[in-house]
Amino acid sequence: MDNKEKAAACALNHIFGYEPKIALRIVQELGSASAVFDLSPKERNALTGPYSKYAGSLSDELLENSSRELEELKEKGCGFLPYSHPAYPKLLKECEDPPAGIYYKSSSPPDEVFNDAPFISIVGTRDMSSYGKEWCIKIVEALSYAPQKPVIVSGLAFGVDITAHSAALHYGLPTIAVLPNGINSVYPSAHRPAARKIASSPGCALITDYPPGTGPMAFTFLRRNRIIAGLSRATLLIESKIRGGGLITARLASDYGRDVFALPGRIDDIRSQGCNLLLVEKIAEPIVNLADACRQMGLGNYNLRKRSDLLEWVGKIYKKVPEDKRSLFLQLVQEIKKQRGITLGELCTKLGKPYSVLVGMAATLESDGIIDIDLLGRCTINAKNA
Repeated sequence: MDNKEKAAACALNHIFGYEPKIALRIVQELGSASAVFDLSPKERNALTGPYSKYAGSLSDELLENSSRELEELKEKGCGFLPYSHPAYPKLLKECEDPPAGIYYKSSSPPDEVFNDAPFISIVGTRDMSSYGKEWCIKIVEALSYAPQKPVIVSGLAFGVDITAHSAALHYGLPTIAVLPNGINSVYPSAHRPAARKIASSPGCALITDYPPGTGPMAFTFLRRNRIIAGLSRATLLIESKIRGGGLITARLASDYGRDVFALPGRIDDIRSQGCNLLLVEKIAEPIVNLADACRQMGLGNYNLRKRSDLLEWVGKIYKKVPEDKRSLFLQLVQEIKKQRGITLGELCTKLGKPYSVLVGMAATLESDGIIDIDLLGRCTINAKNA
């Protein structure tokens, strides 16, 4: 695809980005995006009607600005993928409201990012519980051992999104972050390091249909969700409140005719209400074990490599510390393994040790990746060790 056609498609996306059907109709009628700018101003206005809000917007200046924009994006490792490009995601094309084009930032060319690998969306609440985090990581790990390696798609938000992206990178799976803003910025800003890692990892990408300079707003998040759902053969909802964005994405996926899965949760947990509702409505299938998750998503059976006995492994890590302290480390891990979510206070009671001693040891276990401690002081075995 030549540069003029890309610039013309980019120009149409600038004007009709929120109504991509108009841009796609015009390209279909004329045969190409660049053909629009071969018309006279009067003929261009006729494409949308002389009294349309778009009248006069398809100017030569717009085309020149779009051409410059693409050059600037190229210097920053970004690009624009028009709907008519051969590498445009096939599943996204099947949706009734696909973007007219996609901005992307990646170290890989678009045909390697949007390949024939199965795309799986993992979405959910920003206010994720330790249960949700644990199983999000476990599920991604299980998917990494499936015969068909999936691409993990999410939205780079706090909670489930960033956990899914991070787990994918950790377990060697490609991941795509769909942004609610222009490709030249990252939201939330706290996830800039993660965004840089995604953009620089082979087969991974940051993508959006919003032009550079577009900021995140409530409606941009909602529109972004259609891309997350549309890219993927299946969407997994980890946790969601009854009106959560993840629930919206799951419903969109169902509307597109894609498979939807949900992690069941406690009926008294507000963060599981969305998942449980989808299960009751039979929109989603439940994920009840890791082996079934791979099979249900059409990825084949998996063979998860098991780490050696956890206590034996912990003993080896702390073999150089004094015996009494090493024994206490092992007791801590054993109690946390027996009772997920046990608090530091409860551990003090069970082990008969002062808080001042156990809090430091628990912090050491956490920094070594053996356990996780949430803001309420509840302890769980790190998902990769469970």
